[in-house]
Amino acid sequence: MRLVPLALCLALLVSPAFAQEAPPTPVPATSVTNLESVVVSGVVPGPGLWKVSKGDHVMYVLGTLSPLPEHMQWKTDEVEGVIAASQEVLSPPSVSIKPKASFFGKLFLLPSLIGARKNPDGITLQQALPADEYARWATLKQKYIGSDRSVESWRPIFAAVELYEKAIKRSGLNASGGVKDAVRELAKKHGVKVSATRYEMVIEEPRAALKTFKTSSMEDKQCFSQTLDTVEHGLGQVTARANAWAVGDIEELRHLPMNDQREVCIEAITGAGFAEKLGLKDVPGKVQATWMAAVDRAMSANAQTFALLPMEEVLSPKGLLAKLKARGYTVTAPDEDDAAPSN
Repeated sequence: MRLVPLALCLALLVSPAFAQEAPPTPVPATSVTNLESVVVSGVVPGPGLWKVSKGDHVMYVLGTLSPLPEHMQWKTDEVEGVIAASQEVLSPPSVSIKPKASFFGKLFLLPSLIGARKNPDGITLQQALPADEYARWATLKQKYIGSDRSVESWRPIFAAVELYEKAIKRSGLNASGGVKDAVRELAKKHGVKVSATRYEMVIEEPRAALKTFKTSSMEDKQCFSQTLDTVEHGLGQVTARANAWAVGDIEELRHLPMNDQREVCIEAITGAGFAEKLGLKDVPGKVQATWMAAVDRAMSANAQTFALLPMEEVLSPKGLLAKLKARGYTVTAPDEDDAAPSN
């Protein structure tokens, strides 16, 4: 059983999927589609693979992205060849939260989960937000969520996630694009083991943790506001980024924003009163350390490894590939000469 609200907070800490885009800027037309307004569909190549090497050991990295075009058909020939020639597939960095309780103890926790997304003082979004901000929310909610009133009692950060997910779905995008599932199926097809790179966080006193979460405030209004900006003005950028991944336009991906809102939302979580009590402040660092340790082990043990990594961590000068490079690994981008894998 997952402690749902806490798990969602942890997901926000490590996932670049929930990300603010800058206001739309003109995107050059390509032979595939108008990236500003039309979602790519049909068979697409996806991006090339980054190559990480040290001595005779190599790891090929596929940068993942969320959301992606709903109706794309990812052409996996290159990825399948690399996976078939690899000894191991590393899943993307992630975090899970587990209550330290017996089976029956977990069942008794279920009533405690009810209402955990709600504002701790019982106020509604209309009461919690400035009038102009709530007016923006009401318009966007009606367009993307509809008449469901339950979300009106949620904390702003949870309402923002709900709105964003509904908006990208309406825009012809899909949160996963099926990439991770496709990679798992290819690994299974070729008998290659898949290793999780998951940091597991155990809640020692789950009842007390839920009580702390439900009664603590969170400065999440800026996260909420920037999410409204994304849904109101930035879905063109979200679509452009999804299309760039689909058609393999690495240069376009380098120029599109990835994480402005994520930083604000992370601060809302790590700066909240419950964060230190529950050990959330250092979760991102522990997730990164878990992934780096898995890479070190795999690169030592395998001649060839395949890995999934969020595109932000691939492209950012402060991302995990940059950290590997700083530790002595050679990193080659797919649009550089030495990037082509030899299967």
